[in-house]
Amino acid sequence: MPVQLPLASTSPVLQHELVDEELCPAYDSKCFHPAKPGEILGNCYQLLVKIGWGTHSTVWLARDMTRHVWGPCFTPRCSKLRWQSERLVTLEIANVHSSKDARHECGIDKHIARQAPSHRGRGIIRTFFESFDVAGPEGSHPCLGYEPMREPLWILQKRFVDQRLPLSIAKAYIFILLAGLDFFAHGMQDYLKPENILVTFENDKILPNFIKEQTTKLPMQYKNDSITGRTIYRCHNDFGPLNWRDLKKMLPKIADFGLATRLDGDNLEVQRGKRGIGLHPIQPDRYRAPEVILGCGWSFSADIWNFGILGCDIIERTGLFRQVYDAEGRYDAKAHLAEMIALLGPPPKEMLSQSKSMIQNLDAVIPSLEEEERQGFLSFISLMLTWRPEDRKTARELMEHPFLNFRRR
Repeated sequence: MPVQLPLASTSPVLQHELVDEELCPAYDSKCFHPAKPGEILGNCYQLLVKIGWGTHSTVWLARDMTRHVWGPCFTPRCSKLRWQSERLVTLEIANVHSSKDARHECGIDKHIARQAPSHRGRGIIRTFFESFDVAGPEGSHPCLGYEPMREPLWILQKRFVDQRLPLSIAKAYIFILLAGLDFFAHGMQDYLKPENILVTFENDKILPNFIKEQTTKLPMQYKNDSITGRTIYRCHNDFGPLNWRDLKKMLPKIADFGLATRLDGDNLEVQRGKRGIGLHPIQPDRYRAPEVILGCGWSFSADIWNFGILGCDIIERTGLFRQVYDAEGRYDAKAHLAEMIALLGPPPKEMLSQSKSMIQNLDAVIPSLEEEERQGFLSFISLMLTWRPEDRKTARELMEHPFLNFRRR
């Protein structure tokens, strides 16, 4: 049965104030589903609190009403029915113009589900467990159901001194994420950045306590769109302070595969080139591999470059390449390549002779580590940040690097 919820805060948002998705470029209120707390989607999910938003969707916490029913008791010596525990889920509701993107992500998730389920990295990949469509005033909205997560990696980093994870945790996260990256060697190229790395809750009390507080004491603020009348709710996604005693129970997971690419021959753009080689641009701007920028064709090794930059973000919290945009905020490939040359030396022909200067240049952008750890990290990252894709180590090989031997110390 659905529970009765307060519709909104008694203090609405001022009409001229932009809220959440209204800040997105080319925002169109008609494209978004008019979701509201208490609404039931897919005949079984009751929306509770809005916890995210973007150009193409809003994200809500919901309760699965099908789990709140009488069910069999499976404990020993028990033949009675019992009341099943409530399940909370995350629902991503796409706007009507993003159905193609949502279908693509749905297809990628299904592809992942068919790949090596026993692989140790499979549990690091967050995919949807259910998909369905929601009818709205302007058309159909694809909806994907996920396991709830606490927050993105970049928000977790902000909770620590100087916004840096403790080195032991940073090493553990890099090791775990490499296992996930190794899983993608089964036919995919991912889109890795801190926003797409989510961390789990540290214990099972955080989420129920948050829901209780948000739905009884702190209902969401709102405003009504002056053109469509759609109610826009202010996102509530702060799950409160960390329980530091349970910090080690938090695990990173790779999420959001809307821009991921398959490299198994089913992709038509791949087939136009050599099998297993992609031709179209991929990757977030700062994380783009040199072969992607130069249009030389790319494969799984582009992910290794991407992960090398991400590794710097995890260890140092500052971007390795910072001058990749022009004065108007547009991506500048020439400036990006110039930064690469400053760090790696000239491209391929002189690459081997420039390897020592590459290490020296990287050394200047990793100031936070002690000397022994810095040298270990530079050795580790130099195996990923190479001009030639074939010279980069695989995720599985990188997991064996001595820098990640945190468990032995």
